[in-house]
Amino acid sequence: MPTIRTSLTTLALLGTAAALTACGSMSSPAAPAFNQSSLPTAVQVPAGQRIAMETVGAGDITYECRAKKDMPSAFEWVFVGPDAKLMDRSGKVVGRYYGPPATWESNDGSKVTATQLAVAPASAGNIPLQLVKANPAMGMGAMQGVTYIQRVATQGGVAPAAACTAANAGQKQVVKYQADYIIWKAAS
Repeated sequence: MPTIRTSLTTLALLGTAAALTACGSMSSPAAPAFNQSSLPTAVQVPAGQRIAMETVGAGDITYECRAKKDMPSAFEWVFVGPDAKLMDRSGKVVGRYYGPPATWESNDGSKVTATQLAVAPASAGNIPLQLVKANPAMGMGAMQGVTYIQRVATQGGVAPAAACTAANAGQKQVVKYQADYIIWKAAS
């Protein structure tokens, strides 16, 4: 036979469950949909595409001090590759961006590499905006059917300001960066 204490505990648990269910069914205000009309034309995705996922990449870009390709007596910082977490708009990690080659990988194991189509300048101190065309996905999952990826809203990530000379050739520097990666698929 249930005691009063057991009945009260059960009622409290049922009340909590009902409250959580009600909170879970409330719709929070949605973030405004991404609008590419303010982007330079070069990095806009062609018509006939729809946004499949909006992510924020935050992490590091590695540069290495190397001799210039056509001027071996001059040196420059050369992009080596990125390593970033991909998060959805709520901050949940949904994948990873790394390279080379540039690879966007979902937590479900599906991934794509891509070929750069265009870049456009960003504000000073930020890596450029970019449009890439995705290669066929590897693995089944979120990256299956991705056609284009845009890099927008860039923050940081430019080559180090430190000197790059024969004295420090081969030295690597890591810089922090953040960018939105808008992932597109063909509209159905």
